[in-house]
Amino acid sequence: MHIYDTVIIGGGPAGYSAALYAARGGLDTLLLERLSPGGQMALTGDIDNYPGFDEGIDGFTLGMKMMQGAERFGAATEYAEVKSLILTDEIKQIISDGKTYYAKTVILAMGANPRKLGLADEDTLTGRGVHYCAHCDGRFYKDKTVTVVGGGNSAAADALYLSRLAQKVYLVHRRDSLRAEKIYHQPLMEADNVEFIWDSRIIGLKSEEGFKGVTVENVKTGLQSAISCNGLFVSIGRSPATELDLGGVAVDKNGYIIADETTKTNIEGVFAAGDIRTKALRQVVTAAADGATAVHFAEEYLSVKK
Repeated sequence: MHIYDTVIIGGGPAGYSAALYAARGGLDTLLLERLSPGGQMALTGDIDNYPGFDEGIDGFTLGMKMMQGAERFGAATEYAEVKSLILTDEIKQIISDGKTYYAKTVILAMGANPRKLGLADEDTLTGRGVHYCAHCDGRFYKDKTVTVVGGGNSAAADALYLSRLAQKVYLVHRRDSLRAEKIYHQPLMEADNVEFIWDSRIIGLKSEEGFKGVTVENVKTGLQSAISCNGLFVSIGRSPATELDLGGVAVDKNGYIIADETTKTNIEGVFAAGDIRTKALRQVVTAAADGATAVHFAEEYLSVKK
């Protein structure tokens, strides 16, 4: 039975930042990833807001570089889907679909997934007209027409950001007013290129030889209409990737792991890094910072246990 100093679950920026810091610090480190390096980041065409890449970098390439950087210092990567965790014992158990791993500390870095509309062709058009991150992909729509769907802080912030790039922004919301904080209301109302489509939901995507627009339905009258646009930004929230049995790790009402800036969870020796934990800002750079922080406190925990 091999016992690792730390097992990291999730190969996004938080996970590989943690793997780099842990392996470089001399910890016996294993990272478990379900699909490919980079996590959700790998689906992003161009990333312009991660320091050090003056011309930007695509998410897949950045994910590979992060993996290679961690493996340079001896971190190992295995591809496995974790099903459940036993974390309250001193030696933690990570149970995958084919193997059980053992570790003194565990860093949970599974990330969060954008909520989708659940429409036909949505997956096919992802990255080809349908997007879930305005700051990641908005620059492709400079001087074009876009639609944003949602009414919370994320949707309002996305619409405001896109209003500075796009020629026209439609904001579709199923209620007659925004749920977003008041700070967003006045700037949006004053933006002359933002048009609100109230009491409406998107029920279809127009995609003849590429993305062409959306079909909306008024939730009160049932009246349907078409919006021609070059891109759609879905901002209806995110879902933390906490569908596995977390072994007693506490989560908030939305399913995010409760952990502050120390990344410590309610279980000793277990840490949560990146988009999966409760936090104000979910970006590649904040996820990477969490990974480094988690290792700092994991090392502190291990030094006390010796």
